Amino acid sequence: PGQQAAGNVQQEGNDLVEHEKEDPEKWPLKALEPRGMIAAEGPTAMTPAPLLTSLPLFPLGALLFPDGRLALRVFEVRYLDMVRKCHQAGTPFGVVGLTQGHEVRQAGAPEEQFTEVGTLAVIERLENPQPSLLLLQCRGGQRFRTTERRRLPHGLWVADAEVLAHDPPVPLPEDLRALARRLEQVLAQVQQQDPDKPAPGPPSAAQLGDCGWVANRWCEWLPVSIDLKQQLLALDNPLLRLELVGDILEQWG
Repeated sequence: PGQQAAGNVQQEGNDLVEHEKEDPEKWPLKALEPRGMIAAEGPTAMTPAPLLTSLPLFPLGALLFPDGRLALRVFEVRYLDMVRKCHQAGTPFGVVGLTQGHEVRQAGAPEEQFTEVGTLAVIERLENPQPSLLLLQCRGGQRFRTTERRRLPHGLWVADAEVLAHDPPVPLPEDLRALARRLEQVLAQVQQQDPDKPAPGPPSAAQLGDCGWVANRWCEWLPVSIDLKQQLLALDNPLLRLELVGDILEQWG
């Protein structure tokens, strides 16, 4: 996906709203039928999900998936403060997808609504070329599901959330290997078209052989609604997620 810019978050040319200067509060990080279900094994099956308290949220017009890459240009006060705190503490923030409202706050507009399931964004690189501008390179971490959300007086959304388990490693079945080959070609073409854009490098054989990784990369690129992407992100079965991606691609021919 293309570079995201945030705070006033620009997303492919869309400007985000300007907000009043704020003093952020502290954020201590204290319908689909599967064709092949994956059963949890061992003691992890009964392990309670870790909880996050007051996780700062970053609603965007796109979803971040685990192991995905997200570039952000941050220049709005509420996000500048939030990003600096997260970077200093070594903690992530949460990326969720907007389902109602705009990245640009408008007077009289309805309150933003966003997806229940999101992905933790881990800051891997931060640059400060100007006093009021931060350039971020983020990586998608684990998924989370919000249990309670609230907007602080300065406009920043925070949520209590449960962290969802990593996708279990599931080898790519023979009938879906064409999706991995096609994905490898797409990623190579994108890199050739924009060779100066930072990229994690060619995918490894292990990545291309894993259902979750292949499904997540396709989910990032598919031009489908954010509601459908949310359903795919929320699935705990990576094989099912990839099968559904294959169905979508097959419909497109």
